[in-house]
Amino acid sequence: MSECFTRTIRINRPVRDVFAWHENAAALSRLTPPWEKVMVVHQSGGIRDGAKVVLKSKIGPAWLTWEVEHFGYEEGSLFCDRQLSGPFKSWTHYHRFDAIDENACELTDEIHFELPLGVFGKLGSAFTRGKLARLFAYRHAITKSDLESDHGEWSGRVVISGASGVIGQALVPFLRMRGWAVDRLVRRKAQRDDEIEWDPTAGIVKWPIGYAPEAVIHLAGANVAGGRWTATRKQEILASRVDGTRTLARALQQLEKVPKVWLSGSATGFYGERGDESLDESAHSGQGFLAEVCRAWERETEITSEIGVRVVHLRTGVVLTPAGGALAKMLPAFLSGAGGPLGDGMQWMSWIGIEDWIRAAAHLLNCPDVSGAVNLVSPQAVRNGIFTRELAKVLCRPAIFPIPRTVLKLLFGQMANEALLASTRVEPNVLESSGFNFLHPELENTLRQVLGKTKQNG
Repeated sequence: MSECFTRTIRINRPVRDVFAWHENAAALSRLTPPWEKVMVVHQSGGIRDGAKVVLKSKIGPAWLTWEVEHFGYEEGSLFCDRQLSGPFKSWTHYHRFDAIDENACELTDEIHFELPLGVFGKLGSAFTRGKLARLFAYRHAITKSDLESDHGEWSGRVVISGASGVIGQALVPFLRMRGWAVDRLVRRKAQRDDEIEWDPTAGIVKWPIGYAPEAVIHLAGANVAGGRWTATRKQEILASRVDGTRTLARALQQLEKVPKVWLSGSATGFYGERGDESLDESAHSGQGFLAEVCRAWERETEITSEIGVRVVHLRTGVVLTPAGGALAKMLPAFLSGAGGPLGDGMQWMSWIGIEDWIRAAAHLLNCPDVSGAVNLVSPQAVRNGIFTRELAKVLCRPAIFPIPRTVLKLLFGQMANEALLASTRVEPNVLESSGFNFLHPELENTLRQVLGKTKQNG
């Protein structure tokens, strides 16, 4: 038996703008929640009649293929899609847009679905409705915040390294939705118009003839937490940042017209272990391997500043997203009820949600007076014990199994001291002074947003 799921949200933008936002080719990626494992295999035709999308979605250990076709396109008011093949017996999705006045409208998602062979009866229906409620709470929140935020921004062409990483995958569709033409540096032969081949170890970037990007965002670098810090691993971490930054800095000098701005990756590891000290961008660098890496990383951009490019060092804290990084590594233990503080839990954690990170990056592209170090962290750093408690609360799980310092040091060696147990209480003074407003400055709200765990749907 077919069922119906409906959700409506008011958006304070003209209906034509909201409809046009959905016609952007990057909208599908932008609307995919970070907790979902989804790959776009094929996408053509936008949202007009006959357009098709093929997705692969991971449910448990299995990947399922889902093909949908668009129909019923009415410019400014309606578009629809229906399943051609996939996990449902039937699926039809109506996207309705209704003007309230010249400055506001309502967006309604109406879905008619039928589960195959009545799978699990009422239990299957309740599970599906719960998934849809979680999905559309996220999608509507993203749509509303994107459209209601300031659109008086400069945009142009931007080239990004590390675009396939966790942050890059969120950043690329966000910038495209805001009008940027995004090109990606790739370490293989370029296969698409938006790809540019580079080899950071060989010092090569194969710019297209006449290439002139207005901005550069450099995120590439080996995963700091990807394994125990052996001598070889430490050299790989350092070289991946120094060589990549040096290669890109020299390559920018080869362009006929240099970009206006370069956002270059760095990290709060620059400050090292600092106990309870509050640290803004004026604080000196600390001790240890991560501090050494960050100093070398930032130093390689100096030649670019000398040729008139505005350089911003993105001193990033722990980025919260279940798509990867620290939070993704924590989730299995916490979901099983085996999570807990690291050591005594008293060390400060400087964190930022993935949505605020990408919004901050876009904001900094548009801040001509900001250069040098910028701390990309929430204004509300927390101790690890508080972080543990909040994550457990959001997941509705206990968190009663602390991991002793001795165990962490045995398992991870130096990495435990600098990446897991170091206390770094960082403040985003430059970012806030530049006029940036955090979407989710509080930890609990951030965790609920990235995990899709609202108080209503748990």
